[in-house]
Amino acid sequence: MAFSLSWACVIFGCIFASLAGTSSISEAYPPLWKESPGQFSDYNVENGKYIINVWHYPERLGTYKILLNKTAKYFEKFAPENEQNILWGLAVQHGWQYHTGRLADPTQTTDCGHESGDHLCISVDSWSADINYYLSAMPFFAAVDSGIMGISSDNVTVLPPSKDQMSFCYNVSSCHSSFPEVMKKWNEFYQHVKSNSSNCDDLLKYLWAAHVSSLEVARKNFHNRLKYYSKQEADFERNWALFVDYLAPSLFPTTLIRTHEFQEGLPTRVLVSGDRAPFIKDFTGFQNTILLALNFIQKMHEYTALEITSLKWISLNINQGIDKFEFLLEAAGEGQFSCLLQPLEAALIPWFMVPSFIFETSSIAP
Repeated sequence: MAFSLSWACVIFGCIFASLAGTSSISEAYPPLWKESPGQFSDYNVENGKYIINVWHYPERLGTYKILLNKTAKYFEKFAPENEQNILWGLAVQHGWQYHTGRLADPTQTTDCGHESGDHLCISVDSWSADINYYLSAMPFFAAVDSGIMGISSDNVTVLPPSKDQMSFCYNVSSCHSSFPEVMKKWNEFYQHVKSNSSNCDDLLKYLWAAHVSSLEVARKNFHNRLKYYSKQEADFERNWALFVDYLAPSLFPTTLIRTHEFQEGLPTRVLVSGDRAPFIKDFTGFQNTILLALNFIQKMHEYTALEITSLKWISLNINQGIDKFEFLLEAAGEGQFSCLLQPLEAALIPWFMVPSFIFETSSIAP
């Protein structure tokens, strides 16, 4: 990793700390959660197999619902109502993707996923949809394989997309053969879920290892999908995926409420040409700030790859929610870093020049 993990998490940890306790369980559930399938019998059956159309939002969401229902007994020791189940993060993130239109066809050649068309359709051309596939199908089939789901691995399959079928897997055996390392990571997680001796940090460690493994393969396989988006949206998607690399080692607890609160700062729609944080008028000051932070982390990730040796606190003032962050940039030796001063200054300037008025609509409490 190019720069300090703790540093990246300072930006987000402090911001999201201001949101703690603001959400209730009822408002944290993904869209259409109650309507989605909650057991295998809710799906179609053909030749003795449950058939799941994961290119239909409620049916893909249902795989998470079943997974959460089947694993609930292993998490009841942490809290009631299954709220502390750390698999909620996957479902809640998928709900955000649907709600913000990121599962729709970005090529505009079909009505798949669009409000004016088949709004429950998930497009195979969507970057978010394809990335999420590796964070839905593989965790699901690994759970089946582990025995947690109470069903034979031969008794459930998912439907293929309309194209690029070789980029996906459709049952336990094909996922194992196509993505053995990813499936291994998810299987390791479920073995620890079933262990009575596992604590929350143990489970988070294995969950994040599996999550990063899925994401790493997915990003390589679907980077070409980003060409269908504006530069602003493509940059956001790359930056968000990069931030996960820094978030994972912190063992962020992907429970229902924490994940929902975490997503309050994410864009509420697909970014378009002309969107420039912190001046996106239909975003809150908080959301504008998060976009700036993601851009900043991406730039620092690139710059520090050129051998900046230490990064601590630099001064930064955010008007509402957080009184002050202070970061100091320190580098051993002057000569070898002189070439970085100009681009680094350009990366930091937005943080020092955010005008007060953009925070007036911020969702962060003063």
